[in-house]
Amino acid sequence: MSNLFVVGNKYSRKDVYKILDVPVIKQGGNWNTGYTKFEADFFIFANINSAGRTGHDYNNKFIGDYFQWFSKNSHGINSPTLKSILNPKGEIYIFTRDNSKELMFTYHGLGKVKLIENSHPVRILWSFKDHENRTTHPTEENEFLEEYYEGTSKRRTVNIYERNPEARQKCIDHYGLSCTVCNFSFEEKYGIIGEKYTQVHHLVELNQIGKKYAVDPIKDLRPVCPNCHAMLHRKKPAYTIEELKNVMLHLNS
Repeated sequence: MSNLFVVGNKYSRKDVYKILDVPVIKQGGNWNTGYTKFEADFFIFANINSAGRTGHDYNNKFIGDYFQWFSKNSHGINSPTLKSILNPKGEIYIFTRDNSKELMFTYHGLGKVKLIENSHPVRILWSFKDHENRTTHPTEENEFLEEYYEGTSKRRTVNIYERNPEARQKCIDHYGLSCTVCNFSFEEKYGIIGEKYTQVHHLVELNQIGKKYAVDPIKDLRPVCPNCHAMLHRKKPAYTIEELKNVMLHLNS
């Protein structure tokens, strides 16, 4: 059933019912309050940056390529529902919207648990199984989360920060997908599996700014390949793109 929805497309709950052929008697209820199970799969409908119709306002948001999501207050880490979500027999379908008055949700893909925090409500960081079409970014903002393995837990610190996907796309629309430093193209090298893939580099690092600011996608961002991106960040503050180009030019001369 994993190919029934298209990543990036919008669906109402009624659309989902129709696609899944959900019997009328099983519609509504938990479908309208955040997440529910249908057959072997779970479906998450989350509000981002706004309170839901029940009045709860969770800090659901995208952090880099991951989706931070909170369970219902009544569902602890050991509740049957959360146990089923964390160890699903089927798939986890994740939909979001920016306003609880909107009927349409954007489908983001099949979720996979990346990290868990045993809090109330439970906080889960979801990755997506279609990760090859997503970009992994360097990290900046500290987040403390717990990761569970076969009933045991350990605490670790991961560094993650928010990126604006619209700014990223405008940068790509302007500069293209080839690396600004070395001109590497994933599509040219890997064909169809490399289509639409690149990373985007902030010319001024967010940790140097220390606060939210209005990103200019043309002035502030550049598409780069992962190798060049890593090399740009080999020192702090990062190398400029021209500096890295000069290093490569000198080595090849």
